Amino acid sequence: AVTAPFSAAMDAEVIVVIGANPTVNHPVAATFIKNAIRQKGAKLIVMDPRGQALARYASYNLRFKPGSDVALLTAMLHVIIAEGLTNAAYIQRFVDGFPDLEQAVREASPEAMSPLCGIAPDVIRQVARLYATSKASIIFWGMGVSQHVHGTDNARCLIALALITGQVGRPGTGLHPLRGQNNVQGASDAGLIPMVLPDYQSVEDAAKRAAFEAVWGHSLDPQRGLTVVEIMNATLAGEIRGMYIMGENPAMSDPDAAHAREALASLEHLVVQDIFLTETAFHADVILPASAFAEKTGTFTNTDRRVQLGRAALKPPGEARQDWELIQAIAQRIGLDWHYTHPKDIYAEMASVMPSLAGISWERLEAEGAATYPQGHEIIFGDGFPTASGRGRVVPAKVSPPAELPDDEYPMVLSTGRILEHWHTGAMTRRATHLDALEPEAIAMLHPRDMEKMKLLPGDRIRVSTRRGSIELKVRADRDVAENMVFIPFAFFEAAANLLTNPQLDPFGKIPEFKFCAAKVERVVVSAPA
Repeated sequence: AVTAPFSAAMDAEVIVVIGANPTVNHPVAATFIKNAIRQKGAKLIVMDPRGQALARYASYNLRFKPGSDVALLTAMLHVIIAEGLTNAAYIQRFVDGFPDLEQAVREASPEAMSPLCGIAPDVIRQVARLYATSKASIIFWGMGVSQHVHGTDNARCLIALALITGQVGRPGTGLHPLRGQNNVQGASDAGLIPMVLPDYQSVEDAAKRAAFEAVWGHSLDPQRGLTVVEIMNATLAGEIRGMYIMGENPAMSDPDAAHAREALASLEHLVVQDIFLTETAFHADVILPASAFAEKTGTFTNTDRRVQLGRAALKPPGEARQDWELIQAIAQRIGLDWHYTHPKDIYAEMASVMPSLAGISWERLEAEGAATYPQGHEIIFGDGFPTASGRGRVVPAKVSPPAELPDDEYPMVLSTGRILEHWHTGAMTRRATHLDALEPEAIAMLHPRDMEKMKLLPGDRIRVSTRRGSIELKVRADRDVAENMVFIPFAFFEAAANLLTNPQLDPFGKIPEFKFCAAKVERVVVSAPA
């Protein structure tokens, strides 16, 4: 969970940014981080295989080897425990599992882990000491942590760092996973995760399920649902024959996108609800015209756990309708007795079954515009954790390689992500004239030394291939990309990066390994016109 808002950076002595590029993907959060350094003298530690603009503010910039997060973080845990830098009182009061962690990291010295992660042992020690001994340290992480087959272990290491040092629950401390979309927090809170009901209550818990069955008047499936990659696999296996996709573009955003597109094309019936004819909508049997942000009324919950009221400023064009109106119309036609008249009716039902929304009424949002949950607590877990014992648990992580390593045929590492000008799959930003003028065509970034070895000049066409497929696009020199690595933004339909990515999943979080797979790069010889 997000234990503190990004404004907590202003109270921190040490700020860790790992697996995130906030100046590109979270510019508001990045402003707080930069201000904390400039105005409050906070020390910044950046950990990422790629370089980034925040690095110029960093006291330490750890460009570790791609896919070696656990090795680096485990070495830090080793230093903190071996040198007695833990917060023994906090561990005794609030933390379970410490003896197992202590045993698990005993052999993970900086000297042992340095060859794996590429960071010098002395630097690992200095960073670990700085984080553990400061009065207030906070960690921000992003998709570079979670989008690996060991993503859960990456997060476990970060949680362990905070818990064993007591760097949580106080101003300037905590853990802040920077969300990947504008309402990921709100959607997750509302139950749009296939294994939980609203407020993260397990569908497998009979008592929790019964409470929702009483409210909704229907029995609920006790089995966990499927995540996005699992859904596509089940579709191709013939287990799913129809799909309803709202505001999502899996034909561009799913890993191994050719596989996802094959699944979409195989459906007996596909409904897509969106504001543009996306690559996914191309496969649809029915397209429902939805409403854009400025055309809808409702709440969004941001990365700070702040519930914000959005008010419609424009009327939807043509036959476009509010998302909830379209959903309700379908519900009524399949026999459900739904009769909401306004988003506030839906919000009232949510608040009645979601303890997180206690004290945050629609009327309060209309008066104040926004409110943070739990009510009156921007910083949480200062007095324990929402478990039966009130204690948090540290879980040892295993150092393991990515699912697919470079070899003689595919000697480079491919990583994907976003750029400042284009958001996610570009469904909206590539239709924005000014943004598309700034970044109008598909590009791949290589380190200048790799380009020199391949005799490439900026603007030359290259072919990037993996075991899933190939795309052709222009090359750009970028010193922020590590040598022997290629970075491709996934916003460009004409060279869709996710045609290449590996669909292997983290066994716990079920998140695909977007950030690492083996690839090769070749020059494309463009013949002169006859």
